[in-house]
Amino acid sequence: MTSSANLRIDPALLEQLREDLAAADFRVDAVRERLGGLAADALGREQPLPARRVVVGASDPLGVLIGCFGLGLPIPADTLGAALPRTGVTGAIALRIVEPHGAHLVATCDLRPYGDDLGHSWWIASDPPALFQHLRSEPLPVDHVLGIGGASTTLASWTPRTPVARALDLGTGSGVQALHLSGHAESVVATDLSQRALRYAEFNAGLNGVEWDLRSGSFLDPVAGETFDLIVSNPPFVITPRAEGVPLYEYRDGGAAGDGVVAALTKGVGAHLSPGGVAQLLGNWETVAGQDWRERVGEWVAESGLDAWVVQRDVQDPAEYAELWARDGGHRPGTPEYDALVGAWLDDFATRGVSEIGFGIITLHRPTSERAPFVDLVEATGPVAAPMGPTVAAGLAARDRLAGMTDDEVLDTAWRSAADVTTETHAEPGATDPNVILLRQGGGLGRVVRLDTLDAALVSVCDGELTARQSLVAISGLLERPTDEALEAGVTLLRGLVADGFLVLP
Repeated sequence: MTSSANLRIDPALLEQLREDLAAADFRVDAVRERLGGLAADALGREQPLPARRVVVGASDPLGVLIGCFGLGLPIPADTLGAALPRTGVTGAIALRIVEPHGAHLVATCDLRPYGDDLGHSWWIASDPPALFQHLRSEPLPVDHVLGIGGASTTLASWTPRTPVARALDLGTGSGVQALHLSGHAESVVATDLSQRALRYAEFNAGLNGVEWDLRSGSFLDPVAGETFDLIVSNPPFVITPRAEGVPLYEYRDGGAAGDGVVAALTKGVGAHLSPGGVAQLLGNWETVAGQDWRERVGEWVAESGLDAWVVQRDVQDPAEYAELWARDGGHRPGTPEYDALVGAWLDDFATRGVSEIGFGIITLHRPTSERAPFVDLVEATGPVAAPMGPTVAAGLAARDRLAGMTDDEVLDTAWRSAADVTTETHAEPGATDPNVILLRQGGGLGRVVRLDTLDAALVSVCDGELTARQSLVAISGLLERPTDEALEAGVTLLRGLVADGFLVLP
């Protein structure tokens, strides 16, 4: 099953639509204020009833646009025309964002405001979601084009926003990542295998007044021989059975068995990174019983030859994973179709002995000099900073610096504690000394490190004045520990704390 008509690209009409959306204040904060917190939060959970109750019958432009393009409500033609005075009903129909239903008009797409923490404000058109009940009474079509979802916002949050010359959005979909890249890249190339996705991306570029080099093709094929300063990808990473009767959705299923899509991308993307370039990817990976996920992903990054910082954010067992992605396609639990899909997933995982599926963010970096690459594979399933991009940029810079430093250079640096770092001590009742000392990070990955007495003493004097060597020599004397032993333990601690942002240069 496939879906139907594409939107029309008309620069003049798109400019008029952009002006109408701006005049109606069709923006994220205004929409939330118009709906109220309760209805807005419910809509974020894909529960549209409270929002419908707020805007049904609305005549103000913002309420009309929310009802039409955010909820799929039928809108009287004259009411929509008043909300879009420049575009008009004729223009909206010509753009194919609405179609007549008797005396009313209904949206043919999801069109919503979107923004970032840097103050940018955009609009994103995509295929109608499940809550557009008049358009969706069955599972999603296989060429469905997603709009703004959890994966896309995660990738956007984790991507560094350092200014770059050339950026690539690999598998752009409706163009969410390309919009972010437009704010800090001189040129943006966006690729996708799906022709419908490229059409939506072209529409969204025109609607937001930006230009992208849109290319059709599979994965890295459209950019053969080219390099970029930043590559981002929310690839079709879902591990889907290659079995009869299992639909393959273009937006999520890459066609390879198991986690082969993410493995191949991790291994191959380095050929398209300029020196100093960064690739930011989302992915799933499989592990079998008794295997650590770091073994699996570590093989991929070793073959890439790049610096790698991989953060596993979530883990599911095969049943949880199967249930999630069967529901994602619009199949309802309790139906024969849903049960058949979940069964196919379980059978597929069983053939490879898969016990867990991990989800996370893969950050790759091409060094600017000849040196051994760093590899840092960590797990962080708790709350993290938002956005994470600044943390990623700082973490890459710190790891890059450390990779080029000898142990003596690390010891001869005067490090200082970051502003968000605190120390916690825990002691048994009546004890004079703590038996647990924790170093806690307030931002970034929110990491917590347990310290021994030597570690705690070193961190306590990291104020940017004394070098680490000077501090450790003094501390080792006070604690009556051999100086060489203290320096060896100290440099190991320092490398970890600097990499994770606990310690920084003064």
